[in-house]
Amino acid sequence: MGNPFQDQLLKAGLVNKKQVNKAKHDNRVDKKENKHKPVATGPSKLQLKQAAEKKRIKELNQLHRAEKLEKEKLAQVKQLIEQNRLKQDQRGDPYNFVDANKIKRIYVSDDIGDQISCGQAAIVKYGQGYEIVPLKIAQQIGQRDKSVILVLHAGKPEY
Repeated sequence: MGNPFQDQLLKAGLVNKKQVNKAKHDNRVDKKENKHKPVATGPSKLQLKQAAEKKRIKELNQLHRAEKLEKEKLAQVKQLIEQNRLKQDQRGDPYNFVDANKIKRIYVSDDIGDQISCGQAAIVKYGQGYEIVPLKIAQQIGQRDKSVILVLHAGKPEY
């Protein structure tokens, strides 16, 4: 026989030949079935690594899209200001306003000063300086970036 433990049980009379043969047969069947079964039942290390990499790439793409949208909005604001700014008059009356807790001053004509006071025009920050734009343009700018608008004397801004 092959197994000394089975031989001892057979000699002692605790098991018979039929039971020993059945045990051998069951062992062969178990080994054969286990040979064809996949060893790992859960996801492999490679699959986990690939899933983590896909997730990281997805997050980076989302971040890039958000940055791109922000740049587009800033470019739109810049274009709106450049195309629609009203003229400032260096020999006109000073118009005082607050920017970052500091009082700033621009010089405007009487007509434009009245438009700013009535809410028909707004003062916006443009680069290091300030520009004056009509109310409609200020509302469009406010939809993209509210922090650019410094002075808008409208009852309820519609942006």
